[in-house]
Amino acid sequence: MRLANRFAGGLALVVLALAPARAGAQVPPPRPNIVYILADDLGYGEVGAYGQTLIRTPAIDRLAAEGMRFTQHYSGSPVCAPSRATLLTGFHTGHGYVRDNYELGGWRDEEERGQLPLIPGTVTLGRMLQRVGYATAVIGKWGLGGPQSAGAPTRQGFDYFFGYLDQKQAHNYYPTHLWRNEERVPLRNPYFSPHQRLTGDPNDPAAYASFTAVDYAVDLMGDDALRWVRAHAEGPFFLYLAFPVPHVALQVPDEALAEYEGQFAETPYVGDHSYLPHRTPRAAYAAMITRMDWHIGRLMALLDSLGLDEQTLVMFSSDNGPTYVGGVDTEFFRSTGGLRGLKGSVFEGGIRVPFIARWPGRIAPKSESAHVSAFWDVVPTVGALLGLELPDDLDGRSFLPTLLGQPGQVEHASLYWEYHGLWKGAQAVRMGRWKGVRLGAHEDANAPIALFDLVQDPFEEQDVAAAHPDVVRRIAAVMASRTVSGIAAWNFPAPPRP
Repeated sequence: MRLANRFAGGLALVVLALAPARAGAQVPPPRPNIVYILADDLGYGEVGAYGQTLIRTPAIDRLAAEGMRFTQHYSGSPVCAPSRATLLTGFHTGHGYVRDNYELGGWRDEEERGQLPLIPGTVTLGRMLQRVGYATAVIGKWGLGGPQSAGAPTRQGFDYFFGYLDQKQAHNYYPTHLWRNEERVPLRNPYFSPHQRLTGDPNDPAAYASFTAVDYAVDLMGDDALRWVRAHAEGPFFLYLAFPVPHVALQVPDEALAEYEGQFAETPYVGDHSYLPHRTPRAAYAAMITRMDWHIGRLMALLDSLGLDEQTLVMFSSDNGPTYVGGVDTEFFRSTGGLRGLKGSVFEGGIRVPFIARWPGRIAPKSESAHVSAFWDVVPTVGALLGLELPDDLDGRSFLPTLLGQPGQVEHASLYWEYHGLWKGAQAVRMGRWKGVRLGAHEDANAPIALFDLVQDPFEEQDVAAAHPDVVRRIAAVMASRTVSGIAAWNFPAPPRP
């Protein structure tokens, strides 16, 4: 079975032999360190390098100034867990194992079980690099298997893990604990539910005191990333730094909040659209992103001080578009850069994300690419970089030629997404200039496909399906090419035979 083969642990990953260097030929560089930084629910337009003017992101903007900025890069899904699964496995959600968030357990500490775990032996990016001598680590939010499950990071190709195993726990930035490998690390924070409404005066700062504590998870993660890099400076290493920012709840240390307090007109958020209240929600949201950026700046400074800049490929992106709940004002911040839709949507605003790659001496500074790419391209890109032999049925295509400014870039014939949590089942296909979107697929496998010309209509405002029936048929064929999921809720009804 093709699906079973995709997740078997026995797939070999072989380093291709390098031919002896000819006289005068450039000697291949040593294997680079790789740092992949992933934000959570960060919109396409929420960093300065992509047009943001109200939120300060100097470190991320520096990455773009010293590297390459992609303008048509896509996340793996409009929500957390499946997006991360596509990144780590190289398969899109029409072929992958994790196709939506699948929650296990409950919200309280004693109910913590995480999400649907990856299958044992899954060929992840971590395992791929581990097998060729890389030290591998995940620091941040995982979401692909809870405590003692087969999906725990240390059972999926990572030597080290520190952070949230259960993404439900990540709804609170002051948790009672985090996890180091498979051991619980107690923090100096009391338990409180991450979904409460304000009961006091919305304008009284004291009314919000119970929604903060001592140990801010993002700061602990930032510090731990520096410690781990120092310990593995001899390399090669792979650090997957998955910050939970700016996923709500709105929580940030007072000294970070002070950078933005008073800068925006504010209406207190009292928790009426889920997640925790905050007296100055706009300032809190901006401060959370800037706090993450500060930690990224610290990491870049460390790489420089260790002399690792030219030996390290750094990538930055976000797992999906910005949220629609929790007090976040996406219209005020123009969080999607004008793109249609938010998190949970297969329109551009839900899945088009910032992507920046920096590697001094290898990636041209201040460069930009409109190459159409997605999360599932990262595995084959790293494979091509290291000369690895990968499974031939990956959905991803290497974008290494684009990064290095070399010829031979292979373009995708199409990109595919499916999402089951909203819209009564949604599918989307990007095919060149065309974008097809089908909503309501759980009720009708032949629900109409809306068609958009992203060159003429980047904001997906005009459905031109009636004028291009041939394109719609091709997009429908891509949608029909998905494989059947073992989770019944992640399948669509079979269309009637003609």
